[in-house]
Amino acid sequence: MPKLIYIARDKAGKKVTGTQDSTSEEELISRLQAQDLVVINVMPATKESIDLLMPDKLREKIKVSRHYGVNSNDLVLFCRQLTTLLGAGVTILKSLDTISKQVASQKLFLVMEVLKKDMEGGLSFHEALAKHPKIFSDLWVNLVESGEASGNLAVVLDRLASYLERNAEFKGKMLSACIYPAILLVASMGALLFLTIKIVPTFAEVFKGFNIKLPLATVLLITTSNFLRKYFLLMVGATVAAFFIFQNYIRTKEGRRNWEKFLFKLPVFGEFFRSLAVERFASEMATLVESGVPILYSLEITEQSVGSLIVSEIIR
Repeated sequence: MPKLIYIARDKAGKKVTGTQDSTSEEELISRLQAQDLVVINVMPATKESIDLLMPDKLREKIKVSRHYGVNSNDLVLFCRQLTTLLGAGVTILKSLDTISKQVASQKLFLVMEVLKKDMEGGLSFHEALAKHPKIFSDLWVNLVESGEASGNLAVVLDRLASYLERNAEFKGKMLSACIYPAILLVASMGALLFLTIKIVPTFAEVFKGFNIKLPLATVLLITTSNFLRKYFLLMVGATVAAFFIFQNYIRTKEGRRNWEKFLFKLPVFGEFFRSLAVERFASEMATLVESGVPILYSLEITEQSVGSLIVSEIIR
């Protein structure tokens, strides 16, 4: 059921604005008229219509067209918008207030409200960011601290935005490159399971009536089909259990190290994973050093954010 925004006036002529779920504009108008309201306008509740028509206090309470999590695109857009506003001479608090009205992430919106309150309470921008480590990494915090100390926050944020954009673009290309093989793999596995579980038993019954000795390959195929049909649910459960056990294992320090060693030693793909780790190290170091962060301090920051335990140990 779509959410609609309405503007109306009551008997006293006072303006009444709000949102309601309704199957259609006509149904909402009838409902409002039954409440003795004179309807002025009804439209879909989008971010643009709320920004245009609703009071600031009510606008902040209504959550429309916002996802909850914070993805890389949200952070890229936030950083780029902040860079533009600061470069134009807008104060940091006013910039945050302006951006918060346009942000697409509900969680980031709430975090920005906290950032504004913390800064109004006397914290610096980097200190306010440091209170949200799940969203703003050490790279963010230390680059902002460097920019505040040097008085070039807009320039530093511009470099950070460029780094985030390159990183997001690379991740997007990686995802696009993996989607097609993943679809083919899932489709082929599904077709193979269907043939093995549904089609092969039918032929097995036909072969029984021939009373002949079957080739070894055919016998193996029929045996595999019977095994899968008998233990399919058990195998699915074992696969799920193995996946969770593996996930917990690679969360340990030793498990993570062994998994990365395995990836780095893979034929063909190992070189790709090694290059990926080195590229991230080099990009983060370049961004930090260009922004005036001392090289030893840059190494400490990169050690925590490079995303590879083996590379982190090498940096240390």
